Amino acid sequence: MNVFITGAGGFIGGSLAAGFVNAGHRVRGLVRRAEQCDALHAFGVEPVMGSLDDRELLLAEARTADAVINAASSDHRGAVEVLIDGLAGSRKALLHTSGSSIVGDASGGRAGDAIYTEDTLPEPTVDKAARVAIDRAVTDAAKRGVRSVVLCNTLIYGHGAVPGSASVQLPRLVAQARESGVVRHVGTGGNIWSNVHIDDVVALYLLALDKAPAGSFYFVSSGEASFHEMSTAIADAMGLGAPQDWPLEDAVAQWGYEMASYGLGSNSRVRGDKARRELGWRPMRTSVTDWIRNEMLSGEHGRQVQPL
Repeated sequence: MNVFITGAGGFIGGSLAAGFVNAGHRVRGLVRRAEQCDALHAFGVEPVMGSLDDRELLLAEARTADAVINAASSDHRGAVEVLIDGLAGSRKALLHTSGSSIVGDASGGRAGDAIYTEDTLPEPTVDKAARVAIDRAVTDAAKRGVRSVVLCNTLIYGHGAVPGSASVQLPRLVAQARESGVVRHVGTGGNIWSNVHIDDVVALYLLALDKAPAGSFYFVSSGEASFHEMSTAIADAMGLGAPQDWPLEDAVAQWGYEMASYGLGSNSRVRGDKARRELGWRPMRTSVTDWIRNEMLSGEHGRQVQPL
């Protein structure tokens, strides 16, 4: 199958591109920088130079491809609308990447008990309303003849396929610890996030391409941990002392409002049972703290995704 992937130079998109090639697909990958092309060529991916603002390019790629995966941005509504326009009436698949901060409570590092499924989504906060609207636009594209699917990822860990690419949350904790010599978490670090290994993410996207019905929404989750547990594991891996609490305002100064309040300071607890039930997804990795202690500091410059 000919698959067009946006964000192919990044952590998620690059890992998907490599994994889909390994699974036998022909992949064209959107990249913004010429230096990313060599890495994609090494995976057997054909790079396409451009951006999410290139309407005509996105339309042409969507119309030519057998399936499209948007892994570049969860928040670029214009690009999503263009891809839907390009696929309308084709019955081709559109897999859109979202993120589970849509259920984040911005608790300032306090623990939370709420656990969500695809059928029990809360009303979005003002901060996340735009992202949720994009997710709904994707699922609604089923009415326009698109086999549209939203894959809502939780905290992703593991090493990406593209050298130098990194996931969103844990690398920020590591970078701050390297800068200061102290691992810090927002507030007391009691807040809990569901999580998933990047290899299991790739496996689910492959299953979704083959099996997911039009208009589907799936949480991508195989375990959960508090930030205190994860920061403790980081401290162990780096040979540092016990992690420290950090006031939210200091975290905001370091990471910005969005990252400190939602990415690192909220609870985002979901269950990925629907993907297991409907698509037969069987994640192989379930402990983010084991990965942090045993694998995080190895392979930081990327590695090939192994054949599935």
